[in-house]
Amino acid sequence: MKLTTREIILCGLFAALVSIFAQISIPLPFTTVPLTLQIFGIAITGLILGSKCAFISTLIYLILGGIGVPVFAQFSAGIGVLFGPTGGYLLAYPLMAFIIGYIKEKSNSGILTAISMIIGLAVVYALGTVMFSLVTGNTIINSLLYCVVPFVAVDLLKLVLAYIIGETVSKRLYSTLNLAK
Repeated sequence: MKLTTREIILCGLFAALVSIFAQISIPLPFTTVPLTLQIFGIAITGLILGSKCAFISTLIYLILGGIGVPVFAQFSAGIGVLFGPTGGYLLAYPLMAFIIGYIKEKSNSGILTAISMIIGLAVVYALGTVMFSLVTGNTIINSLLYCVVPFVAVDLLKLVLAYIIGETVSKRLYSTLNLAK
């Protein structure tokens, strides 16, 4: 797989943006899972970069955090975070970004793009919940109640905002820079 210089720069830039969005974090009293803007960042990444670069960008983000750069929520980092209770959510981010980017590349339909964002979020929820359940010993139902249910409405709102902003930025970016999508 060969990347252009522009694609490499965009991958790095969006890995940095997701890192910044992760730090916009609100700890919640009823769960150890903080409310962050990571889902927003991952969705924007998929919408703007497309499948290949979005996947690579989110992989860069995970690698940086995995080797100890404090890019995860609340300036956390390390392999322990990736394979800890909430690591499944993080590990699913490249899949979410890829799904959104792939559908965006294949279709100009806003409805299909919105559906891809919901499917991507569902993948994050599914993988994250299974890993949380395995690591903590909680049942899937308890894990869903603890890690997913409190966040669904806010995450859907993040997807709506990501769609609005992502569509606008994508159109302007690609028309200004004369980039092929």
